[in-house]
Amino acid sequence: MTMEHSVTVSDGEQPFRAAANRSVLESALRENRWLPHACSQGTCGTCKIRVLCGEVDHGRVDDAVLSEAERASGLALACQASPRTDLTVAPLNEAAPAGPRHPLRDHTGTVLELADIARCTRRLVVELDEPMEFSAGQYAELIVPGSGVARQYSMANPPFESRRLEFHVRKVDGGLATEGWIFGSLRPGDRIELRGPLGQFALVRPQGEPAILIGGGTGLAPLKSIVRHALSEDLVPGIDLYHGGRGQADLYDVDFFRALEAADSRFRYHPVLSEEQWDGATGMVTDVVLDDFASCRGRSAYLCGPPAMVTAAVKALKRRRMAPRSIFKEEFTVGAAPPAMSPA
Repeated sequence: MTMEHSVTVSDGEQPFRAAANRSVLESALRENRWLPHACSQGTCGTCKIRVLCGEVDHGRVDDAVLSEAERASGLALACQASPRTDLTVAPLNEAAPAGPRHPLRDHTGTVLELADIARCTRRLVVELDEPMEFSAGQYAELIVPGSGVARQYSMANPPFESRRLEFHVRKVDGGLATEGWIFGSLRPGDRIELRGPLGQFALVRPQGEPAILIGGGTGLAPLKSIVRHALSEDLVPGIDLYHGGRGQADLYDVDFFRALEAADSRFRYHPVLSEEQWDGATGMVTDVVLDDFASCRGRSAYLCGPPAMVTAAVKALKRRRMAPRSIFKEEFTVGAAPPAMSPA
């Protein structure tokens, strides 16, 4: 029987139970209790907590994210640390975002579609046995068979499609989940395991300001979910979606977004190529945004893609006087390698 401990968060809510073999973050989210988080794999530091009382097993921690001195001072990563005793903890980052909270759940499903849609990019569509409640912009963790390793992929479908999940997956050379599974042995009809939802990157409430969405590569996935949800629920007066790629081989769902643009005057689609001349916009996607807007004051932004693109986008939007509190971002990172096996 797995040992459990009581965890109290310094927000005044009731304590929750946390299994000794699970991270504090996972236990909290399974109990529908909020703790700030983003990557859930120990690379971003968003989930830092201060352990006010009790002891934790820190798990696998990168010193660049949480130093030995920080650990000695009582800090921990909620996504990596598991309880050794009853705990009282305090998050270092922001409080729960506005809008609904969805409990973390384990799911199983069947692969309906697995198709190449762009250079080194596949669309994976899974029909779940039971629906998953989530907010537009959140992600799920797919469990790589036989490894116990989880990899994070954003839902590209809107929340009203709660049983049919769409993921956009870019191949990583040598990647356990991509080259070894999704681009390797996985086939339509296969059964898979996943858990979700996770993440705080989401658009959930009506806002009176137009939104600028900027995505690089498969950073388009959560933005597609946000676009479909926001337009369906009339959450924003207008959306400009920018999608950057190196060449036309990197663009996908172009026909879908062109058709949506023609059908809905609130939506505008801007594909951008950085390394190839064509009849559309060229250059860095953030530079194209700068050219298109003399001012971004009174607008919000949702950014998703490689860290360098997200950082450049934040700087560009601030140059155009967008309020920092109106900029929401999700950085895509490569999953950490599984721990090496000890020699027999």
